[in-house]
Amino acid sequence: MEEELKCPVCGSLFREPIILPCSHNVCLPCARTIAVQTPESEQHLPPLLHPRGPAPPAAAAPGPGAAAGPAACPDSECAAGGGDHADKLSLHSETDSGYGSYTPSLKSPNGVRVLPLVPAPPGAAAAPRGAGPASSSLTCPQCHRSASLDQRGLRGFQRNRLLEAIVQRYQQGRAAAAAAAKCQLCDRSPPEPAAVLCEQCEVLYCSACQLRCHPARGPFAKHRLTPPPGQPGAPGGDGSGGGKGAGGGRKVPTCAEHDLENYSMYCVSCRSPVCYQCLEEGKHSKHDVKALGAMWKQHKAQLSQALNGVSDKAKEAKEFLVQLKNLLQQIQENGLDYEACLVAQCDALVDALTRQKAKLLTKVTKEREHKLKVVWDQINHCTLKLRQSTGLMEYCLEVIKENDPSGFLQISDALIKRVQVSQEQWVKGALEPKVSAEFDLTLDSEPLLQSIHQLDFIQMKFPVTVPPVPLLQLEKCCTRNNSVTLAWRMPPLTHNPVEGYILELDDGDGGQFREVYVGKETLCTIDGLHFNSTYNARVKAFNSSGVGPYSKTVILQTSDVAWFTFDPSSAHRDIVLSNDNQTATCNSYDDRVVLGTAAFSKGVHYWELHVDRYDNHPVAFGIARINVVKDMMLGKDDKAWAMYVDNNRSWFMHCNSHTNRTEGGVSKGATVGVLLDLNKHNLTFYINGQQQGPPAFENIEGVFMPALSLNRNVQVTLHTGLEVPQCVKQPKLPNN
Repeated sequence: MEEELKCPVCGSLFREPIILPCSHNVCLPCARTIAVQTPESEQHLPPLLHPRGPAPPAAAAPGPGAAAGPAACPDSECAAGGGDHADKLSLHSETDSGYGSYTPSLKSPNGVRVLPLVPAPPGAAAAPRGAGPASSSLTCPQCHRSASLDQRGLRGFQRNRLLEAIVQRYQQGRAAAAAAAKCQLCDRSPPEPAAVLCEQCEVLYCSACQLRCHPARGPFAKHRLTPPPGQPGAPGGDGSGGGKGAGGGRKVPTCAEHDLENYSMYCVSCRSPVCYQCLEEGKHSKHDVKALGAMWKQHKAQLSQALNGVSDKAKEAKEFLVQLKNLLQQIQENGLDYEACLVAQCDALVDALTRQKAKLLTKVTKEREHKLKVVWDQINHCTLKLRQSTGLMEYCLEVIKENDPSGFLQISDALIKRVQVSQEQWVKGALEPKVSAEFDLTLDSEPLLQSIHQLDFIQMKFPVTVPPVPLLQLEKCCTRNNSVTLAWRMPPLTHNPVEGYILELDDGDGGQFREVYVGKETLCTIDGLHFNSTYNARVKAFNSSGVGPYSKTVILQTSDVAWFTFDPSSAHRDIVLSNDNQTATCNSYDDRVVLGTAAFSKGVHYWELHVDRYDNHPVAFGIARINVVKDMMLGKDDKAWAMYVDNNRSWFMHCNSHTNRTEGGVSKGATVGVLLDLNKHNLTFYINGQQQGPPAFENIEGVFMPALSLNRNVQVTLHTGLEVPQCVKQPKLPNN
């Protein structure tokens, strides 16, 4: 609290504090030193262009309460005469050079910039000819807002009696604490009064104990000794007494303009208490005036409520400080743990490298010993052969020297063979070393060296947060039939890691989104969608911190009509497909089923089958489930709905039940059309553009695939991507 009780100009406890219009407080003596008087003829100039020469004396008219004598002037020196007062309220440069130089601002003990009053030089009391009357102003040393003084001068500002009373109580309590400050190391009873306080030891010493226990040398040389709290020179105070009435009873506050009237009302507009006479004079006639007691209680309640909020914040701050101190300890402990872990990991790496080094050295030693053994063996072998060859050569030379032809011929054949055999022993490569001096061992340490250089903690240089919004690459997004392909990427210069993506798609009818892909890829194809439908797609990224925001929604339109072929993967093994899987034949005389590659669950779809070869054997056209039986005619189980037709008539068949016999069959070159209307949930067949019988099946629901069953006597070619026929001929009537 002591900082709140100090004047921002002198740094000491407030003496006769006054309230400035900006709500800050300043001592009355300090206010006299920082007040500035400026001639009215210079008020139109900017503040930095005001001359610092002497100002004329102020000729202010006395106010209503301005009585003769010192009490009528806020400055006690003002009673000496108007000229002295003008001199004290004038500014000038140190060289008296007019506009050329300015007095620099100084700092108070509290660090607030103030502009001290500089006495005017001799002979500066006379005002320049033509200068108007002067006006005084006061600049707040804290917020630097200026306030003009009227004819009452500093008496126009209200005294802060509440602050003055608090300062008085604080000084009395501090004086009592100073009187109770005793040496904490004295052996005497009672202890001697304390003379100094060590800020580092936080111990009070008397003079004798300070010399004995706390000398100003050694480790105590850097300690700071200050007077005990409450004594002159101690931090936070000068030991001076209060202002007027210090030590006495509090004076009943009276109106500043009407000394005999007590405050009874409060002007909300002027934010100041007023008396009854002030209201009678009409100064606050248009202002909002309320009872003093009621406003006192109201403002007290507001201040208490605000204090409760500050108290809660202070409590949170204390808890936060405790948390920070605990955090300091945890950081110290975790730092030691991580250092120990790092040393252990590096030591383990060094040990592993040392063990691997020993293994590699063993391999080098074995390789060296092997090479040496091979070379020594080759040396011994070559030496032996060379000795034998040399002995044979010497023997042959001696034989050649003999002159006995018959004796020579007796041994010459055998000797020639021996020489030839000896020569053959020195074949090509026999005089070449079997091993080289170079070691066929290469140690590639560069990757390990790079790994060591890149060895670092697994952490990001940037704070790990959720990934940003992915960007859809519209140029790569496309649709084909009932499949859609989407591509996306992350924005450039993205520092947050991405562990995967979530792709969502609606139901093609404006319904809820659902997840269709979760993974790390940035390209995805979704099959099995509805034809002639509009899908909305969006994607978002995620990492360990959470899931990022969605991308923009892209709208994808599937094909109006279906393009598909026969499916070789699901067809019976006797089915033979050709013409890019659009033409189907069969190797068996029995009926075999083949399905299309498209699946339908909504919409209207139409396709045709052209009969390329036909030998009066029945064939079935229709639709089926994916798990239809494929080794018998289409329609004999409950997974297929078909039209069974030969060269004369046709039937509709499902669950091996024949219905709606209709005259008219197929032949080579005929075209069979299949119309699947899943909006009306029925199936209709056409032969050569004419509807064959009534709608074959009704109330069908689910997922269906185009289907066909045929044998080796039939060949059919599929045609897709056709528009739904709008006008059809009248159907043939079935024969009952």
